[in-house]
Amino acid sequence: MNTPDLESVLLAVWQQTLIDNARNVTVADETFPVRTTPEQKLKQIDFRFDGREIRGLEQNPSTKSRWAAMARKGSKIMQFLEHGRYVAAVADGKVHSYRRAE
Repeated sequence: MNTPDLESVLLAVWQQTLIDNARNVTVADETFPVRTTPEQKLKQIDFRFDGREIRGLEQNPSTKSRWAAMARKGSKIMQFLEHGRYVAAVADGKVHSYRRAE
């Protein structure tokens, strides 16, 4: 079996968490629990893929970003962080990668 690429994994995590409302998410035969943040009750998931530690966090609709504006209008958006830096977002089934300036 081919190893999935990061983009398809992020899409699968978004799908399982925000669309299917799964309590646990499966990534490459490993299962990770979906938690909610204490204050905002946003869904959050910490998972490993290809040696990377990644956190998926449901978009907070109360912030001032364009993602938050989309979330307020009903879009399902999840931000993905690695080492505290945003690496991608999935909005309504589309992956948006953030390119780091080298």
